[in-house]
Amino acid sequence: MVRNSDHGVNDFGLKIATVNGTGSASANGLLLQALFRMGIPVSGKNVFPSNIQGLPTWYEIRVNKDGYTARSPDFQLVVAMNPESYARDIEEVAAGGWIVYDNTRELEHEFRRDDVHFLGLPLAKMCVDSFQGSRTRILMKNITYVGALVALLDIDMEVVKGMLQEKFATKQHLMDANFEAIELGHDYAKEHYDCPLPIRLETMDATKDAVMVTGNAAAALGCVYAGATVGAWYPITPATSVMDGFTEYCHRFRVDPETGKHNFCILQAEDELAAAGMVIGAGWMGARAFSPTAGPGISLMSEFIGLAYYAEVPCVFFDIQRTGPSTGMPTRTQQGDLMLCAYASHGDTKHIVLFPADPGECFEFAVKAFDLAERFQTPTFVLSDLDIGMNDWMIPKLEWDDSFKPDRGKVLTADELDELETFYRYVDLDGDHIASRTLPGVHTKGAYFTRGSGHDKYGRYTEDSDAYLEVMDRILAKIESAGDHVPAPEVHTAADGSRVGIVSLGGCHWAVLEARDHLASEGIDVDYLRIRGFPFNATVEQFLADHDTVIVIEQNRDGQLRKMLLIETGCTGDRLESVCYYGGEPLSKGHVLEGVAPFLERAHAEVRVP
Repeated sequence: MVRNSDHGVNDFGLKIATVNGTGSASANGLLLQALFRMGIPVSGKNVFPSNIQGLPTWYEIRVNKDGYTARSPDFQLVVAMNPESYARDIEEVAAGGWIVYDNTRELEHEFRRDDVHFLGLPLAKMCVDSFQGSRTRILMKNITYVGALVALLDIDMEVVKGMLQEKFATKQHLMDANFEAIELGHDYAKEHYDCPLPIRLETMDATKDAVMVTGNAAAALGCVYAGATVGAWYPITPATSVMDGFTEYCHRFRVDPETGKHNFCILQAEDELAAAGMVIGAGWMGARAFSPTAGPGISLMSEFIGLAYYAEVPCVFFDIQRTGPSTGMPTRTQQGDLMLCAYASHGDTKHIVLFPADPGECFEFAVKAFDLAERFQTPTFVLSDLDIGMNDWMIPKLEWDDSFKPDRGKVLTADELDELETFYRYVDLDGDHIASRTLPGVHTKGAYFTRGSGHDKYGRYTEDSDAYLEVMDRILAKIESAGDHVPAPEVHTAADGSRVGIVSLGGCHWAVLEARDHLASEGIDVDYLRIRGFPFNATVEQFLADHDTVIVIEQNRDGQLRKMLLIETGCTGDRLESVCYYGGEPLSKGHVLEGVAPFLERAHAEVRVP
C-alpha cells in the first residue's frame, strides 16, 4: 500500500532494515536516544527474528511532536541496509519519501520507484577504506549510516558525540573509530545531497520530565521497590530481561555495604514448573517472590498455580505475552494469554490480573501486584507484552512515595497467636472472605498442614461436599472482591457523551487514544474505557450498560477480552463487537480505524482512514 508523504518537521516515521547479528541495535539505540535528548517525543519498535543472526531485522522510529507513541506503519524515510529485504523495504516507504541505501553495489532497476527519492552512499566501501577487520567494518557501517542521518535529518552532532563519549569513556580506540564513522557518513551526505531533508528535526523541550525505559526494566525495578527478595525463573523470550534487570538492581541496592551479604535470592530453575514451585514455597515462608515468564511458561506452571490458589499462597507472575500458540512467533507481540492467566489451572479457578499499558505502569503494577497477592493470599498476574517489555518507551519520570508500606494482609504475629485459643488456617473471622495466615517458625500455635487436596475451613483433609463447597465459595468471593482493589479502569468520555463505546486494555491503549483523537477531528465522538485489572469492577459493568454498541479492541484472534466480558458481566453479545488484530506487530491507529469503521458507519458515521 503506497501512502503519501505529508509529514514534516518533528513528525515522520523512520524504518531501518538491517541483518540480525550485525550490531545494528547499538546504532539504532544511539539514534533514538539522540532524538530524545534533543527534547523530541519519540518511540522505537524493534522487529527482530528469533534466530541468533542472519535473518532480516527492522527498527522503527516514530517522531511525533504531539507525543503520539503508537506504532505507525507510515514511513517517510527507510534506511535499506539488507539486500534480502530490499523489495519489502522499498515498497513500504511513503510516496514522496526517501530511501537511504548502500550504493557500493548499485541498486537493481527492479527495486526502483519513480515516486520516491533514492539517496545512495558507498557505506561498505568507505568502511573498507577506513577500518581494519571484517567485523569492525560491519559494525562501523551501522555507525556510518547514523552519521548520514545526522546530516539528512539535522540531528544535533554534539548530542551524538556526547553519547559516544559516555559510552566509550574508557575505550579511546572505540571512541575514535565511532567518531570517524559518524563523520564519514555525515560528510558524504552533506557533500552529495541537499541537507537537511524536508522531514527534519528541530530541538524541542518536550522530554525534560521523561525517561526512556523498557517495560521489563521498569517491572524489575518495581519488584525491588515492592520488597521482593526471591525470584525464580526459567529463561524465555521475551521475559528473561525482567530477571536480568532484577539481578542488576539487587546487586546495586540489596547488598549490605558492610558485610557484603546478599539480601536476595535469585534461582534459575530447571523448568517453569520448578520455578513456580520455588516461588510458591518462598511465598508460603513469607517472602515476596515472583517469576517472569511468557505464555508457554504459564501453561507449564498451571498445576502449581492451582495449588497456590487453593492453598491460598501469595505469589506473583509476570507474563510478557508473545505470539502463540505453541512456540508461535516468540519475538512478536500479542495479547493471547488473557484467559490463560485469568483462569489458569484445572478445575474452577479465577485469578487477579493486572494489565499495564506502558513501562510506567509496569513499575506501578509490579508494586501493586505484591500487595494484592498478600492481601488476598493468591497468585497475582501482571500481563505485559513483548512490545511493552522489550522496546524503549518514553514515559514520565517514575515517582515513588518514600512512606510506602507493603500491604502484608492478614499475617498473625506471635503475640496475636498467643491470644488465640486455636488457630484455623481457612476460617474467615470477620466476613471479608479472607482468612488469617501464619508464617513458619513464628509460633507453634500457628502450625498447619498446607495441602492442595480437599480440605475444610479448619485445614483438615476431607472429601465432604459441603465442606468443599464452603471453602471454594469463600475463595471465589475473596477473588471477586479484589475487583474493588485492582487498578481502576481509565474512562474517557466525549463532551456530549456517545452511545458508542470502545473497550481495550494493555498496549492497545496508545493506538486507541490516537484513533479516538482522529475520529474526534472528523466530528465522530466515541467514549473509551481502558481496563487495567481483573476481576472487573462496577465501572466496567456500568460502561457496558451505558452504551448501545461497545467495540472491544484487542490483540488476539479469538476475542478473549470480549469473551471475558460476556462471562463476567451482564452484557449481552449483541452489544459487544469485536476488533481483533493478531499479526504480531504492535497495534497502530490505522488498525483501530479500519476495525471500528464498519460499526461506526452502521451508526451513520462515515470514517475516513488516512
